Amino acid sequence: MTETQEALRLEGITKVYPNGVIANKDINFSVNVGEIHALSGENGAGKTTLMKILFGEEKPTAGEIFIDGDKVNIQNPSDAIRLGIGLVHQHFMLVPSLTVTENLILGIEPVKGLRIDERKARDQVSEISKKYHLIVDPDAKIQDLTVGQKQKVEILKTLLRGVRILILDEPTAVLTPQETKELFYELKLLRSAGYTIIFISHKLNEVKELCDRITIIRHGQTMGVFDVSSVSEEEISRLMVGRAVKLKVEKEAANPGAAAIRVRGLTILDDSGKPKVKNVSFTARRGEIFGVAGVEGNGQSQLTDAITGLGGYQSGSIEINGLNISGKSVREIREHKLSHIPEDRMKTGIAPRLSIENNVIADKIFRKDFNRFGFLNLSKIAAYGLEMVNRFRVSCKSAQVHINSLSGGNIQKVVLARELSSDPDVIIANQPTRGVDVGATEFIRQELVGMRNQGKTVFLISSDLGEILGLSDSLIVLYEGEITAYFPDASSVTEEELGRYMLGVEKQSDAEIRRAVHE
Repeated sequence: MTETQEALRLEGITKVYPNGVIANKDINFSVNVGEIHALSGENGAGKTTLMKILFGEEKPTAGEIFIDGDKVNIQNPSDAIRLGIGLVHQHFMLVPSLTVTENLILGIEPVKGLRIDERKARDQVSEISKKYHLIVDPDAKIQDLTVGQKQKVEILKTLLRGVRILILDEPTAVLTPQETKELFYELKLLRSAGYTIIFISHKLNEVKELCDRITIIRHGQTMGVFDVSSVSEEEISRLMVGRAVKLKVEKEAANPGAAAIRVRGLTILDDSGKPKVKNVSFTARRGEIFGVAGVEGNGQSQLTDAITGLGGYQSGSIEINGLNISGKSVREIREHKLSHIPEDRMKTGIAPRLSIENNVIADKIFRKDFNRFGFLNLSKIAAYGLEMVNRFRVSCKSAQVHINSLSGGNIQKVVLARELSSDPDVIIANQPTRGVDVGATEFIRQELVGMRNQGKTVFLISSDLGEILGLSDSLIVLYEGEITAYFPDASSVTEEELGRYMLGVEKQSDAEIRRAVHE
């Protein structure tokens, strides 16, 4: 039997912020060389803070860090990288205006004379991209990439720096099943080569598939360390949340009514004139969750933008509750009872420097109970903010704190609070549980099913196949901007079958696809 060698150890780590919030309390955490070790807990449990301390982005109030048995003093990320520690953040740390290559070599630029050796830099990026099967265009600008492609760049950026201990914070939150499978293959190869990987994830099936051991944190304290093979997903969930969690969506059969979203012959071109959505037609009805499945980058984002008024379209028509939205502003469309949970909560879902209460009334600022003759009623805004925090179980000190001080799951709950409290008839939910823990995921899914049960229309876009099949009543599949399949009963299709349509391996007949228009 091979003797295990400790790669890193954290002893008695405590982190208390100036506002009195205790993020970590006397945490002990160790990982072995050649191990994939899961770190799990609810959003706000202290996982990310602990890893930021290890990476030098935060300083502990108390505690010690050991690398290969030696005590180290990590003052900043440069110290961490020098010691062989790399961190891939849950929220991207990229420069949007720069290219993939420029982002990857930032700070470690190869030079030729007095200039950056651009050819060598590009070759390095191409080589490492192929090596880890994370293919991205070296010359593409970050601002033009999909969310999934940006995640690939983040992972490559860390690997390029030659780390031995790799911290991945929700690395698959933005990846498709196919991309996740490729990533897991490479991570297992790294493990075999002696690399140490800390895997932070809320996807317990992935933890079970990939990881050797798991450390569970709740309310900033360690609940235990377990061999992954010895604990079930249900046991992990209970230790994370402190109660039993329903991992499977429970809902009665849908009773669809009249059309709420009617899309006919929709075509959307990108800036270069390339079609991103091609002659798409469908109807989403009241009282149903209408799912849109597809590998990321196959037109889902453009379709969502067109329906919500955030993007245009070249031909076709879109009706929301009978209103043709052509030429309508975002505000006019929203006033027609449409809400939008966006794909990227940090970019388009919140105003990060504003408080929670200001974020939840952002779409209601013109209402008379909050705004009279241009004067805001601060007491009513405060009361409403507190009501939303309580109703949507947002973990925070108060509704006055900046929203960017919250964990990802709690930020998503604030977005949900704003969008669902506006009494919508149509809810556009794009990746609603991305990067969210099991407790918050259970809550969000129950809220969406509850809206559907009230006769609302939920238009769901998700790259999580379990979610899209578990929540959807009916669904379409998009591949290269076209509908390749329509399933009037989502429960009748398996993940494997769905995957074939998502990859374009199979396509239904035109007659089967036309059923999606309900005419």
